[in-house]
Parts: sequence; structure tokens; C-alpha cells
Amino acid sequence: MITQEFADAFAREWIAAWNAHDVERVLSRYADDFELTSPFIARIAGVQDGRLIGKAAVRAYWIEALRRLPDLMFRLRGCRVGVDSIVIEYEGVGHLAAETLVFDRSGVVVRAYANYG
Repeated sequence: MITQEFADAFAREWIAAWNAHDVERVLSRYADDFELTSPFIARIAGVQDGRLIGKAAVRAYWIEALRRLPDLMFRLRGCRVGVDSIVIEYEGVGHLAAETLVFDRSGVVVRAYANYG
């Protein structure tokens, strides 16, 4: 089970890594073959189903996203805990967002779902 303490610490570090625009720091907590879904993937990476698999594909997508949004900053709003997942709620550039991160037993992210409103 994931604890609230783990989730809060993970979320704070995740936000800090994004605000530093440090893609490698963000990726360090993800499995090599993790899966990411996001509505922005189609727009930025040209992948119409909005799904990327693996660090190499996600790295390229995130680097391009940061290139297009050089002033990107996130503000943490909260973190919710599930059995094997957390939801990080944050303010992004012009929108609210929530990312669901699913962890394996070793504490590594294996799936991520980005949602915006």
C-alpha cells in the first residue's frame, strides 16, 4: 500500500523536477517501459491515440513540450493515494491537471495518465 507520506514526498519532488525542466530527473522514477497517455501527445508528438511507451519516446515528447513551453511551471494543489497509485493535482500553464501514476511493488512508475481541465 502507498502511504500519504510517500505520495506527498513523491509529488513535491515531481513538481520540483518539472519546474527545473529536468526531464532526466522526472524520468528517474519511471520504469524503462512505462506507458504514458495524455491528450497533448497527439498535438506535440503526432501520436494520434495519445499513448507513448518507454522512456525514449516519452523523453522526446517531454523535451519537445518543454521547448514549446519554455516558461512551464507547475503548482502543486494536492495528492491523493490509492492502493498502488497516486493522483497529483496541480496547476499548469492555463489549466488544471491531475496525473494518475501507477507504481510497481518497488516504487517505480509503470503507467501514467495525464488529465486536464
